[in-house]
Amino acid sequence: MTIRILPAVGDIDSARALTTLLSQLADTEPAPPVPDSTALLDTLARLAAESLDELPEVVLVHERIGPVPALDLIRDLVMRFPAVGVVLITADTSAGVLTAAMDSGARGIVGLPLGYDALAERVQAAAAWSAGMRRHLHSGAPELYTGPGGTVVTVTGAKGGVGATVTAVQLALAAKASGRSVALLDLDLQSGDVASYLDVQFRRSVADLAAITDINPRVLQDAVYTHDSGIALLLAPSEGERGEEVTDRVARQVLAALRSRHDIVVVDCGSQMNAATAAAVETADQALLLVTPDVIAVRAAKRMVRMWDRLQIRKAEETTTVVNRFARATEIQPSLVERVTGTKVARTAIPAAFKELQSVVDAGRLQDLDARSTVKQALWSLAGDLGLVVPQEGGGGGRRRKASASDRGALSLRGRGDRGAVTLEFAGMFPLLLVVMTILWQCVLYGYSYSLAGNAADEAARAATAAYAVHGDVSGACAAAGSEHLPGSWKDADIECVEAGQVMRATVKIDVPLFFPGFDAGFHVKGRAGAALEGNDG
Repeated sequence: MTIRILPAVGDIDSARALTTLLSQLADTEPAPPVPDSTALLDTLARLAAESLDELPEVVLVHERIGPVPALDLIRDLVMRFPAVGVVLITADTSAGVLTAAMDSGARGIVGLPLGYDALAERVQAAAAWSAGMRRHLHSGAPELYTGPGGTVVTVTGAKGGVGATVTAVQLALAAKASGRSVALLDLDLQSGDVASYLDVQFRRSVADLAAITDINPRVLQDAVYTHDSGIALLLAPSEGERGEEVTDRVARQVLAALRSRHDIVVVDCGSQMNAATAAAVETADQALLLVTPDVIAVRAAKRMVRMWDRLQIRKAEETTTVVNRFARATEIQPSLVERVTGTKVARTAIPAAFKELQSVVDAGRLQDLDARSTVKQALWSLAGDLGLVVPQEGGGGGRRRKASASDRGALSLRGRGDRGAVTLEFAGMFPLLLVVMTILWQCVLYGYSYSLAGNAADEAARAATAAYAVHGDVSGACAAAGSEHLPGSWKDADIECVEAGQVMRATVKIDVPLFFPGFDAGFHVKGRAGAALEGNDG
């Protein structure tokens, strides 16, 4: 989209410098500067009379514009042309000026001397806001916000490195894909990585709101970055020391403002407890505690839960523990985590499959995680369990974004993560189970054949002894008696009786079938027996 820009600069040198810099911005169409407030208002009124679409997306107001003071001019512009994003250019970028500009309705400020990056960032943010406002005005219906009823979900790591940020980001993506309005707040103030995971470069952060006593929607919007996925991001400060500026008061105000504008607010609290994260966990509708199935992480989770209880932040039974990097073979199972921590454990556990994540994490494109990934399926299933997603409806409408094909595929697996994992595991183990069962069955056949051969040899020896005593057919009696005691599939046997001193020895050799009786495996067993010779004097 080409961004149309109308600069309002009274000073010729400043106008020339601004025009030169604007000409370097990509995808922009700067108009010739207007010299004063009267010319600016007349130009915008003429364009608005033709069509709303003729108005520029961004108006840049220099602080030395006249004859109307800059802030008064901005206030007038916002009232008369609400679809235009106004940016103030000023040498004073203090918190007081920022607050005054935001209260007047500006979408941001750019400091002097002008810099390419800062100007491009503010222009793009104002243009994005303008595009959204125009869609809203064209729809003829008020923009839908859930108001104070928006759901706040905090994600806290029992210790560092357990996957809190990945979980927070994927929960937000799942909620957004289902059509919810979603904000993602990074309260890991010293080492927040949401921006890195989503490939975002944005200077504003939650620390910029610390000095503002009244965080109204206009002020909040200036600090929020709208990601390509549609998620509103409020990032952690890039300078970790600025995290101290975010107090519990700031956290509560920010959360209240986000809650009033979004259906779902996901908060990445990291693993370090401070005043801001404590306030977030205390006010959250749902508090998740991430843990990995190892002794150190489970102990850390137990300490965290006890600390929350001692500080009266949250009770253990009001906390949901999520087991990440779970494998069924691990010794620490979710039931044990539940008993140790005293929390309720989420029904969905996140599998240990870092290889699925490595490529998108390294690229800073966590939103591109394949829908077939077991990690994504589990996390989106968790989002469903938490009530963060809504069923997809045909047609769609309003502010709801139509989910991509991959997103719909992942959402369709919600609630089936465990069953899918079991199916995959069973499919992988089935060949091994089949081999084991075959070996066991063959062993049974081998043992049974040996038992038959021994019993047949015993009967053959007795029959041969009796025939010997009456000078009968010893070999015939031997073979007949042995065959009589063999089942049909084992009838084809070698039966032999020989006199050995005072003992008649019988040997029965039979084939061991392969899998089922009647199939020759090439295996053989011999049964041997003996009987004392009696009653024959020669």
